[in-house]
This record gives sequence, structure tokens and C-alpha cells, in this order.
Amino acid sequence: MSKKTRFFILAAAALLMIAGLGSTLAAQDDPLIPRQILFGNPVKSSPRISPCGTRLSYLAPSNKGVLNVWVRTIGKDDDVQMTNDTHRGIRNHFWAEDGKHLFYLQDSGGDENWHVYSVEMDSKVVRDLTPFQGVRATNLMLDKKFPNQMLVGLNLRDRRVFDMHRIDLDSGAITLDTRNPGDVLGWVTDPDFQIRACQAQNPQDASTIVRVRDDRDAPWRDLVVLPFGENGGVIDFCADGKSLYFQTSVGGDTARLLRIDAATGKELETIARDPRSDLGGAFVHPDTKKVQAVAFSYLKNEWRVLDPSIKEDFAQLAKLGRGEFYPGGRDRADTKWLVTYQVDDGPVGYYIYDRSSKKAELLFVNQPDLVKYKLARMEPVVIKARDGFQLVSYLTLPAGSKGKNLPLVLNVHGGPWGRDGWGYRPEAQWLANRGYACLQVNFRGSAGFGKKFLNAGNGQWGVGTMQHDLTDAVRWAIKQGIADPKRVCIYGGSYGGYATLAGLVFTPELYSCGVDIVGPSNIKTLMESVPPYWAPMKKQMILRIGDIENDEAFNKKISPLFHADNIRVPLIIAQGANDPRVNIREADQIVAAMRAKNLPVTYVVYTDEGHGFARPNNRLDFYGRVDEFLAKHLGGRSEPWQKIEGTSAEVR
Repeated sequence: MSKKTRFFILAAAALLMIAGLGSTLAAQDDPLIPRQILFGNPVKSSPRISPCGTRLSYLAPSNKGVLNVWVRTIGKDDDVQMTNDTHRGIRNHFWAEDGKHLFYLQDSGGDENWHVYSVEMDSKVVRDLTPFQGVRATNLMLDKKFPNQMLVGLNLRDRRVFDMHRIDLDSGAITLDTRNPGDVLGWVTDPDFQIRACQAQNPQDASTIVRVRDDRDAPWRDLVVLPFGENGGVIDFCADGKSLYFQTSVGGDTARLLRIDAATGKELETIARDPRSDLGGAFVHPDTKKVQAVAFSYLKNEWRVLDPSIKEDFAQLAKLGRGEFYPGGRDRADTKWLVTYQVDDGPVGYYIYDRSSKKAELLFVNQPDLVKYKLARMEPVVIKARDGFQLVSYLTLPAGSKGKNLPLVLNVHGGPWGRDGWGYRPEAQWLANRGYACLQVNFRGSAGFGKKFLNAGNGQWGVGTMQHDLTDAVRWAIKQGIADPKRVCIYGGSYGGYATLAGLVFTPELYSCGVDIVGPSNIKTLMESVPPYWAPMKKQMILRIGDIENDEAFNKKISPLFHADNIRVPLIIAQGANDPRVNIREADQIVAAMRAKNLPVTYVVYTDEGHGFARPNNRLDFYGRVDEFLAKHLGGRSEPWQKIEGTSAEVR
């Protein structure tokens, strides 16, 4: 919104605005939720149960405020910090099968070249198991029958592909196990912890190929080929080692779960399917490999129990409340389950569920201070696009608001081949608490709603129907009386950042301001700078986006950089200097183009971050800047921004 239209310039305009804001102001008696609670470190999170079922590991801040791995005995208060990261923080950890070690992943400054570290429980000695500069670890696999081994993919031989290596966890010795022919993206082990299946992508036509071999020394052979546009792939071997769990949309729209013959690829059994959404997850017994329950998520997550032996367990977990539960790890005896529970208007809870007593005991919540505040509900809504496509969306209004004539923030998800879902979302709560309606839209091209919906986004970036869906959702909110048409912000990260730029250049009349986080501005230079290990996926990206490298006119048509002079409203661009996915050049060039036209843009670079902001100091700095930016241009509330000690932010 320009300065000329801000509500305080004329008394008459102020009176009109106050009348329109009545429902908003009534909801703003609630105290501001501090950004530290919303975007700082969790108090505790990401618990993992030990194989013996007696200990719990989790992430929590050290006395220096950096996330580290802690361990305690279940039922006791003997918590001990096991790692000592002093800068970036640890975000992913898990137990070794021997119960004597923990593993965690760490990169450097957001470069996503993950190393695997081992922590010995008794001595707390930390060892880098993949100590190779510039090499990324992926496809980590463990097996309880081989507790002293780990399989891990490393792009050590060739930065473009990941060969599988076997690590002896006692000695640390690494040996090449399976060589990647150049097109394999993922691997699957059989019940003897041998790699016997893989999933590849044909670089010529982007078809998905499932290959198998009869034993580790046998030649690979193609088992199933899914043409481009079909969803699916191999999930795991069944316990017999002769059949595979397989997901496919061939013969239908949504991806269903099958069991297929590992020798012929023939379908043996249809295990589960849903007409509205793709398979969203499976709860598999670690010993029998039996699929015990499956999840489908259209508006919200729904479990379908397939194994009668756990029917009562899932029924008990469903009684935790109106939220969603996700059973995760379990002990070797299968008597204790670790369960994550989430609602839309409260902190995430973690439970230990005892199958014998059928009782769930709360371990902790991630942000206990949230219970002091009134949080907003997230409501699923289905919006009809201009051509009839149904867009599953989520609307979060300020708590207590009647939802009329509110400033609106359209929060666009990344990917774009991902999706938004229901539950607690810090950004949605932050925006609602400040007085804004937050709208999250699964535009076509989003994943999870079947292949027709996904493929409808092919070639539709920028000026196509993917962006039209976002436009239509904003117009829906205006027509419903929810959104004030003069106070709409478009906001997002990654593809959502691109959509922000596209919205401001292709539909400039719709938005009052924009926030772009690590978004590409020139799709051709984006494709030129992606990590080398994305090479096997490049053809698929071309078919999804368009052949922008060989069609200059099309690239200029959909790339916001070439339309920067259409931007009429204030914009914040935030970028990680080390981003391996969206190179900093994407931000630099759109900022330069805007400044050449004297257009308003605030450019903030975080010098020790990559694709998103992992360090809480940087998150707090970023959200503080945006808090004041939105208040200035949309008229909501804000917690004053202040300089954050330890942030790497540079305003350029």
C-alpha cells in the first residue's frame, strides 16, 4: 500500500478504515505472542526412543542457546547433553541399532553437504563418519540384524551421483557397496540388509524406473517403468524378500499402495487407495514388514487401520483430542510407541504410549509458553478456481475475529511440488495474532491430490494457471468479505518466493506489498546453478516448468526479472548467502533491476545460511523485520524490531 492510501492521512479515511476494522480490533485485545516463542528454539523437540525402550533422546538448547542432542531415562529427570554444537544447531538425529550410539546430521553454513556424526553414549566421543569435504551424505539405512553397519549414499566419486557405501561402525571403515550407474535416486535393502532394489529416473524422458537384482552379485534389471506424469515408486521389500511394496497411480488418478512380485512386477495385491488423495504414509512393523495402517490426507490426515492387532491402539490414540496423531518410533518389544500429536491452536505434544495399559503419557510439548496465549484455529476451505479446479486451502483468522474486511497475507508454499496441510504453523499463528487473515493455498501442481492435479501445473509457472489459482484464492477471500482488497500481501519461500515476485509483476494491482524468501527471479539462471546432484532430475524439471534453457522467449515470459518495472509496492527480499538450491544471484539480479528503476526494495542477506534460516538468531532478525514491514503496509500490530545479537544479517 502506498503512503498516500495509509489510514492516517485523512480523518475521513481513518473513520472509514476504523469502521471496517471493527472485527479485527475486537480480536486484538489478546497480548502479542513474542517472536521468541514462535520462531526461537523449541524448549524440547524431536524425541526418539531407544531400541531397548528405556531411554529417550531429544533436541533442546544448550546453555549457549544452540540446539543439541540430549538423553534421559524415561520416567526420570536425569537429562544429559550428549553433543556440543556451538553455532548452527542440530536438527536431525536418531539411535544406532546397538543402543550405544546416537547419530546426527550436520552441514556447514546451509550448504546441505550433510555429514553423519556418531556419538558414543558412555564417553560422549563424537566421530565424523563421512569426513569428506564438499561431499553430501544421503539415503542412510540401518538394520537391527546388523547393528554395527550403516549404509549411506555419498557423492564421493562423482558429485552428480550417490554411490552406496557400507560403514563399519566399530572401526569407521568405509567401503563401496553399490555403484550408481548415473540415474539412481534411491535404494532399497532386502531383509538381509543387501541393496536389491533401486529407483532411477530416465534422463531422456523423465520416466521412473524401478530396478531389482536377485542378489548383490546379480545384474540389475528393469522391473517397472512409470511414464512421466505418473505418481509412485518402490517403498520397501516385504519380509519374504520376494515381493515389494509399491505405490502407483497407473490405472487411476491417486497413488495407491500395492504389493508386487519382485521377479515379474506383477500386481499381487491392492493394499489401500483413496479417491481424493495420494497415499500419505504407512505404519509398517519393523520385523514382519507388515503394513499395519496407512494415512491419507485430503483436508486433514486420516488413518486407516489394516492390522486388527493395532485397531484398539489407534482407537485409544484418537482419543487424545481433536488433533492429529502420528505414531513414530517403537521399542524392540513393540510395547512402547513414540507418538507426535498436533493441533492447530497449541504446541506440538510428544507422548509415550504403552500398548499393555493402552495409556498415553505426555513427555513434553515443544513450546510450553504457547499455552499462555490465545491461538487461532486453522480452517480447511475448498476454493473453486476460475476453470473449476478445487483448491484445498487453509484459512487462519485472528482469534475471536468475525473474519470481515481483514488485511490478508497469502502465504505460498514452496516446492512447488509439495503441499500445505492442517496443524500448528508458527507463521499462521504469528500473522493471525498480529491481526491478519492468513490464507494457504494448494494451487495446481501441488502434490498429494492425484496426478491430474499435479500435472495440471506443468508449464504453468508465472503467467499460467498455477499463479491464476493464487489470484483466484485472493479474489475469493475478497468476495467473501474476508479480505480488504486494499490490504493484501503475498508472501512465501523458495517457489513461494518466486510466486511472490510473479504476483507483484503479473498482477500488481492485487497486492499492497510482498515478502520473498530465497525465491528465484530468472528461471534460466536458476536451472544453470542447481546442485550437480540434481542432474538426474533435470529432465523432469524441464517437463514440469518448460524448456526455459532453449526457449528464451518463454523464460522471459515467466521470469519476474524481466518484468521488474511492473512492481508498484514495497518488497522485502531475504536470502541465504550459501543457498545451494536458489543461488544468491537470483536475489542479487532482481534487486539490481528494481533499484535501476528506483523501485522500493529491502534486501537482507544472511551470510551463514542456505535455503532457509536454520539459526534462531537469523529467524528472529528476519521475522522482526517483516513484523514491522507488515504493520507499516497492512496496518496490523507488531512487536518492535530490535537488533538480534549473533545474527549474520547484512542489509545490502
